[in-house]
Amino acid sequence: MAIITKQANFTLPEDLLEELRRTIPKGQQSKVVSEALRNELKRIKFQKALDLSFGAWKGQRHSELAKGTRAFVRKVRKSSRMKRSSGRD
Repeated sequence: MAIITKQANFTLPEDLLEELRRTIPKGQQSKVVSEALRNELKRIKFQKALDLSFGAWKGQRHSELAKGTRAFVRKVRKSSRMKRSSGRD
């Protein structure tokens, strides 16, 4: 399945454009810029998600974590093992 492409018009700093033209063959420049932009957009989205979720697991909302996450994870794993050994899922 072919990827549909559209032309975009945007500006780049002169030194960056010159480096792109020196470094990347003419027929591959759009591909390189597309991949770089896709990676940067992923990074920006990930950073936004981190920023939005920061503090979501505060103590007042999750008292089960009061003794720390390690204790909570051990308790969950222990209860999972007990369920499996008793034949329940």
